[in-house]
Amino acid sequence: MGVSGKASFVAAGLLALVFQPAGAEGLSGPSSVGADLSPGDGLTDPQFRSDFPRSALPGFYAWKDGLAEGGFSFGADYLALGQWGNSDIGPGEASGGIARLFGTFDAGNGHAFTFKIENRHAFGAVAPQFFGLESGALAITGTAFNDTGTLLTNLFYTYRDPEGRFTFQAGQIDVTDFLDVYSLVSPYTSFQNLAFNTNPTINAPNPGLGMAAGLRLGDTLYAVASIADANGDPSSPDADVFSSGETFKSLEIGYTSGFDRLYFDNIHLTLWQSDGSAARGRAEDKGASFSASWLIGNEWAPFLRFGVSDGTAALYSRSLSTGLGWYRRNTDLAGIGLNWAEVNGIDGRQFTAEAFYRFSISPNLQITPSIQFIDNPLLDPTQGSISLVGLRARILF
Repeated sequence: MGVSGKASFVAAGLLALVFQPAGAEGLSGPSSVGADLSPGDGLTDPQFRSDFPRSALPGFYAWKDGLAEGGFSFGADYLALGQWGNSDIGPGEASGGIARLFGTFDAGNGHAFTFKIENRHAFGAVAPQFFGLESGALAITGTAFNDTGTLLTNLFYTYRDPEGRFTFQAGQIDVTDFLDVYSLVSPYTSFQNLAFNTNPTINAPNPGLGMAAGLRLGDTLYAVASIADANGDPSSPDADVFSSGETFKSLEIGYTSGFDRLYFDNIHLTLWQSDGSAARGRAEDKGASFSASWLIGNEWAPFLRFGVSDGTAALYSRSLSTGLGWYRRNTDLAGIGLNWAEVNGIDGRQFTAEAFYRFSISPNLQITPSIQFIDNPLLDPTQGSISLVGLRARILF
């Protein structure tokens, strides 16, 4: 279903101006730069145990605050994740880290620019993203914690209609920043298993050239559309999509209680399609997903998510996830999730459970222990189940 790259981008530009919820943050979700620049969830008691590292670096934060008043906001964080498992195969442990520098410049009159640079690295032989696969499970147990090195994951332009009717962005984008999101989607602050992040039946591309935009359809309805390079490589950004024409497309229609709570109170349907690539040995894939999540009393966040795809390139062909988040004082967060999945060409079904508790020591310092349980690991059916524990830390400057 590939078409001329340049033609598809021009057509997408016209379409993109029609679809997208507008709001103060435009296209964003819990793992976007906009969310990273707003530590804490903004919904719970702001009395924290400490104010570190702000209290240790008052001059630095005063300088940052001054830049923000002039329109330039930036942040830097470091995340580390360790996981230990009881599988009969594989290394038994994995660990890695992510260093990120990100920011936005508000040029006024609705125009803005966003950037994010990352370095992802493993501390040992195996990065957490691949730990589940090495242990015999068809599972990404440490989403985003890989060893791909230095990446340009965001470098894009945004226009937000001053009247809040539409938003448009174009450049180096990461579609998972806004695609099929809900309040617990971020692997940096919530669940670690891909079963509870961006729907694992979606063959979402790596960050690359693309456009995304849309329209606010009244007070509670919205639509989002995107088109992006299906072969994106943030370690070596290029414009090959204009010649290959191999793109990922998505369209989402959703309902929210209000655009200030877009990913907290959200029900949506997402349709997507990804072109195949003969050169890369990847078949075309397409599918649909449904997500419903609602924050009750600014404390309880039940969710139900389902997806189905051709299963030629996505991790699963069918997936059903449900669970509950619990927002606590000081923006602590607890979560439990259950997932059932099946894969074309592999007999049996894999069941995954994950539970975590995020301790927010301060707005900029979080410690998150977790546990995952995988029943009937599809890559090694001789094992009845696999368990692993994890410990994630994040410090934001």
